Amino acid sequence: MTPREVAALLAYIVRLDPRMALDDETAAADRLAQWCDLLSDVPATAHGWDAARVARDYIARNPYRIQPADISRPWHAHKADMLSRHVGTFEPTAHPHLDPDDIDGYRAALAADRAAVATGQQPPTTHRAITAGPAAEQVERRLAALGSYIPRHVDDVLSQYRPQRAARLAAIRAGQPDALAVACTWCGAPVGQPCRIRRIHPKSGAMRTRPMTQPHPCRIEAARAQEAQQ
Repeated sequence: MTPREVAALLAYIVRLDPRMALDDETAAADRLAQWCDLLSDVPATAHGWDAARVARDYIARNPYRIQPADISRPWHAHKADMLSRHVGTFEPTAHPHLDPDDIDGYRAALAADRAAVATGQQPPTTHRAITAGPAAEQVERRLAALGSYIPRHVDDVLSQYRPQRAARLAAIRAGQPDALAVACTWCGAPVGQPCRIRRIHPKSGAMRTRPMTQPHPCRIEAARAQEAQQ
């Protein structure tokens, strides 16, 4: 706070608590100098902060005379809370001319954003802000174009290494129900797992299972029935 802001705050405090009034000008000047020194790093108003409101709440709840620390401590607690909720990411419209390849510029912008949050000039950017602001609309448009967080052309390249997943995606893209959304009543495969086929060793008789690329027909029908109910 500036000396003018501190003087205005002290005048407000004296109006709420007449015990803080001083008749001696020298004592009043000393008090003003002390409060200016201790509140030099505390803003009068900021995002979610008002020094006058803090002083009023203290006077209303405490029988003791207010001290500069009774305003300074709440501010530093408020500042720490804002910084702990700030994730250090940018809204797309916050820095439209920032070059992603400009490492020094990016770091400077991060530092400036953090300083703005620390001084109460702007609210912290939380995870909710990332998924609820202009970025969310951009993400929705990208997902509508790509179909998932993994681009389709990447899924196509990986399909040879993931035949069960590739078959599942192909069925969904073709408008068929997601068979793996229900359990299979034929082989007992749980939700999310591919159907299994039993194999018996011709000599030892040992039995084991092997995952199938395509689900059993009864599972597809069960998924279609569940989709119709929803």
